[in-house]
Amino acid sequence: MSDYDQDRYRKVDQELVDQLKAFAFDRLVKIMEVCGTHTVAIHRFGIQRLLPESVKLVSGPGCPVCVTPDTFIDEAVFLAREGFLIATFGDMIRVPGTHSSLEKERAQGHDIKIVYSPLDALRVAETSKRDVVFLSVGFETTIPGIAVTVMQAKERGIDNFFLLTANRLIPPAMTALIQEDSQLNGFILPGHVSTVLGKTGYDFMEALNVPGVISGFEPVDIVSSIIVLLRLIRETKAQVVNNYKRAVRDEGNPKSQSLINTVFAETDAEWRGIGVIPKSGLQLREKYAGLDIRNKIEIKTEGGKRPSGCRCGDVLKGRIDPPECPLFGSKCTPDSPIGPCMVSSEGSCSAWYKYG
Repeated sequence: MSDYDQDRYRKVDQELVDQLKAFAFDRLVKIMEVCGTHTVAIHRFGIQRLLPESVKLVSGPGCPVCVTPDTFIDEAVFLAREGFLIATFGDMIRVPGTHSSLEKERAQGHDIKIVYSPLDALRVAETSKRDVVFLSVGFETTIPGIAVTVMQAKERGIDNFFLLTANRLIPPAMTALIQEDSQLNGFILPGHVSTVLGKTGYDFMEALNVPGVISGFEPVDIVSSIIVLLRLIRETKAQVVNNYKRAVRDEGNPKSQSLINTVFAETDAEWRGIGVIPKSGLQLREKYAGLDIRNKIEIKTEGGKRPSGCRCGDVLKGRIDPPECPLFGSKCTPDSPIGPCMVSSEGSCSAWYKYG
């Protein structure tokens, strides 16, 4: 652990550790951290080793790269081979499709450009005579910026800029997980997503009788949030508590919410390894439908054989820990990833491999 990390960890004083270890349940209590950034922090600082024996932390589908369907990568590969300029966030480059990846396609000479924001992709389109396709992935945190970019492209008449969409929404995924797995006792809720959704974005959890705590990302944030969550579980209170008030307001960010709702409409969507979840994805509204590349060209994908033995889906559902996958650490490593959970720096498998 670096000196900087040690300074951050020292803020978790012994009193907090003692409070955490004092919890004792007569059954196994399973709590899920939804956010990939939380997953990395938990393993980086060894927070899982502070838990009492009756409490288990599992990782959820909070990594956008990990839940993007392999068929989406197949679509992007098809477009690259058809001569479109593909603009994408860097963490999508190595994600495997069913038969190739953007990294492999770029090595074969296809034009795939890494950008750091959707506006960067729009600037590429402005200075290019070619059609540019931005791979629109991510959760509520990144969607408002994409919405702004779509609105600007429309207003400025930039007619060579398109989106291939695979944006996903966290609340419907949580609902699906709760309904499928009655053994989930509570959630550590994502900090970044919650800045947009707010505490009210999780009102649905009370009806499902599951508590949650919105948490920041410092070790002291996560440990204190786990303590608050375990108290709620012990007292059988299906409440949502905002433990990240320095960044998250109860109402969230109304402007960001409005941007999302203006540009996008909810639609059923596939989550890699999980399946189709109702109203968990977004598609461009009719006003902006001309920017949807699927409306411009018929995208043909043949599909291919999915890797045998990969259990990313079970990892994303919190059913197993990454080391329980038969490929983990042998055939599947960060240098040679087979599943998306090992590709992304925020993937559960990557965090387990790097930090244990």
